[in-house]
Amino acid sequence: MTAHPGAQRQVHLVAHFPGVNSTTVWSDPAAGSQIDFASFRHFAQTAERGFFDYIFLAEGLRVREHAGRIHDLDVAGRPATLAIITAMAAVTERIGVVGTLTSTFNEPVELARQLASIDHLSGGRVGWNVVTSSDAFHGGNFRRGGFLPYPERYERAEEFVRIAKHLWDAWADDALVADARRGRFADPARIARVAHRGPHFSVDTTPTVPRSPQGYPVIVQAGDSPAGRDFAAANAEVIFTRHSTFEEGLAFSTDVHARLAAAGRRSDSLLILPGATFIVGDTDADALELSREVAHAQISPQTALAWLEAIWGRDLSDLDLDGPLPIEEPAETVLRQGQTSTAIDRRAHAARLRERAEAHGLSAREVVIAETAQHTFVGAPETVADEINRYVQGGASDGFVLVPHLVPAGLDAFVDRVVPILQERGVYRTAYETPANPRPTLRSALGLPAPQPPAPLEVTAA
Repeated sequence: MTAHPGAQRQVHLVAHFPGVNSTTVWSDPAAGSQIDFASFRHFAQTAERGFFDYIFLAEGLRVREHAGRIHDLDVAGRPATLAIITAMAAVTERIGVVGTLTSTFNEPVELARQLASIDHLSGGRVGWNVVTSSDAFHGGNFRRGGFLPYPERYERAEEFVRIAKHLWDAWADDALVADARRGRFADPARIARVAHRGPHFSVDTTPTVPRSPQGYPVIVQAGDSPAGRDFAAANAEVIFTRHSTFEEGLAFSTDVHARLAAAGRRSDSLLILPGATFIVGDTDADALELSREVAHAQISPQTALAWLEAIWGRDLSDLDLDGPLPIEEPAETVLRQGQTSTAIDRRAHAARLRERAEAHGLSAREVVIAETAQHTFVGAPETVADEINRYVQGGASDGFVLVPHLVPAGLDAFVDRVVPILQERGVYRTAYETPANPRPTLRSALGLPAPQPPAPLEVTAA
């Protein structure tokens, strides 16, 4: 977000409820259930107490498998994303709720209607993280199955989002929307019919849900490929990225803002929020020791083995994880549920891992920990707050999507100990409300401009 000359840029924070990964230490006695709403309520209300912009939820369409086995530390039993964000919106008042929902296996009319409904019921606090599912493993859940080739994934996502925006814009008449909110019958003649026939969708409908208080849900995008960056520059309002070092973040921000300008959009119409893990201790030394303990809990032997087998493309069950990396080269090619990777990429990756292991005297498991479980911000509260602020003031990000290692109480220490320091620095809000905006929507809380009209739909002969 662009700041006024001489003013400090404001930090944006998002709370990610983890699960579809090995970040969360489920073996910790304090870990909560994923089917007990108390976990989600505590997490959501803690984030709201810390004045976060929104709560962010991943979606797991299937429990992940590796070599025919359920992946260690994955989540089984979590309810569907739309149900959870609806429930979390009901037990909060100001914070936004954003759900990850795939554009590959959903349909525009139904998903747009569901999101618009929750947006109304929450007072305009909903966002949609648009993802493109890439594999036949997830496709097995759906009638058409299979998976889309890489270029078609974003082509379908682009068409999906464009249709959704037209559906959300169909009730653009303010008087008509006001009548609907008072329970009066709508005049069908004043509701735009949405008709479209394109490569992936054929739609002909009159939307049933009025335009929401924020226009339409905030569009979030998570993807780092060239196609993903182009999609974000054209469609997204928040990017959730993995670039968590200052130098990588700065390069990513520069690249995306160039694409944003090429798409004809304003620089303040998109926020870049990398995912970040954190460990807060009484001192920097305490936090560093805790970080080591958490990393070893996150990467169990089973998780380390699965990670290495994915790179080597072969069964490594006989590997001593406390010993060196495999001496064999990775297999030529591996097809895993519709996803392929090249031997060149994996062999180069393996060579780099061996170099790291030799340089630092690391075992196989320690290499995986070093590659996947190094926490972004580690230190005393002042250290963590100052480092986050350095990224934002330096233009490497607009803030962070924070991923705690413990659910539901893993966010508590950050809210209680780091947030007050950011507030003292004058770079973080002390309330959601302002005199000019007593009831903010998610869009206004993020400082985003009003949504722009979407590109025209295609209508071709059948």
